[in-house]
Amino acid sequence: MRSILRRLVVHAVCIALAVAHVPAMACTGISLKSQDGGVVVARTVEWALGDAKHNQIAVFPRGRAFRAQTPEGTNGKAWTGKYGFVSVSAYDQPFGPDAMNERGLYVGVYYFPGFADYRRYERKDAHRSLSVGDFMQWMLSSFETVAEVRRNLGTVVVVNVEDPRFGGAALPFHWKIADATGASIVVEIVNGGEVKVHDALLGVITNSPTYDWHLTNLRNYLNLSPQPAAALTIDKTAFAPLGGGSGLVGLPGDFTPPSRFVRAAALTATARPLPTAEDAVFEAFRILDSFNVPVGMTARRGATAVDIESATQITVAADLVNRRYYFHTMSNREVRMIDLSRIDFATVKEQIFDGDAGRRHVVREIVLSGQQPAR
Repeated sequence: MRSILRRLVVHAVCIALAVAHVPAMACTGISLKSQDGGVVVARTVEWALGDAKHNQIAVFPRGRAFRAQTPEGTNGKAWTGKYGFVSVSAYDQPFGPDAMNERGLYVGVYYFPGFADYRRYERKDAHRSLSVGDFMQWMLSSFETVAEVRRNLGTVVVVNVEDPRFGGAALPFHWKIADATGASIVVEIVNGGEVKVHDALLGVITNSPTYDWHLTNLRNYLNLSPQPAAALTIDKTAFAPLGGGSGLVGLPGDFTPPSRFVRAAALTATARPLPTAEDAVFEAFRILDSFNVPVGMTARRGATAVDIESATQITVAADLVNRRYYFHTMSNREVRMIDLSRIDFATVKEQIFDGDAGRRHVVREIVLSGQQPAR
């Protein structure tokens, strides 16, 4: 018994160290619904190691031929995409952490260190094997609903493929999948390839630990309320709340995944009624402002990246019903939008384009009557 306990303790310490030494890959996701039937999925994308070029957007046409990677090379699953999609890119590559297809299916990847554990690659399964990036592209190009994704998860195998841009390290992720009906799930691959599917509470997702752990942790915050705390009289002295928000005292404000999960759930659950999908888009941006990570907040001492303005490199809001993809970046807070319903995915060319227009903050000066002209 003592040796078993010792192994468990060592395993727990290793996981804790692995998670503790991860710099800010602190992505936070939420979902909102509007009174006109709109469904909006939104998230931040953090990467504190340097400029991942998340300002770039990749476009994939309908009918594209895909071939997945395995540890042996490009010999994995082969398929032809039924649907086109747009995706946030990374490191000049045609894949990235967030995407939506032409039918309104959304897939986002979120860092999941210490817990993601993919199946060991076997050559006999190469024909159905996918890397983590291929897995995302397979879902986006093949399905239009969460229900379809659920039914087909057992037909593929996700394996680890080392990526030199990440120092040859594993890419531990879990995935949020949502569709225009409002359905939303989180897919986690753990314990050497076991696929677990969780219904996404309020569409909220962060990072490690596992999703069921986050749901259990919410029980520690049942006292939170948007209603103000009641006044109290002690020894004939009346004490009243000092201001609004007193019912939320104890809401965690740090950037750890458990705290962000609780904060995202609380802010989503208390969101005001939203008449239109566009209202939901901008409410999502307002909520996610609470999760922006300044680049110096989570960096190791003396290791702050100098080529980024913020660890939060892009913030995205996807309107799944109207198929509009909104975003703003660390270098330009102006909101841009791609209307997928206006793209002919049968003829559009595969491409990566810069969504940042020069990487300059857009500032519109207000010129008053009688003001001196600019020199």
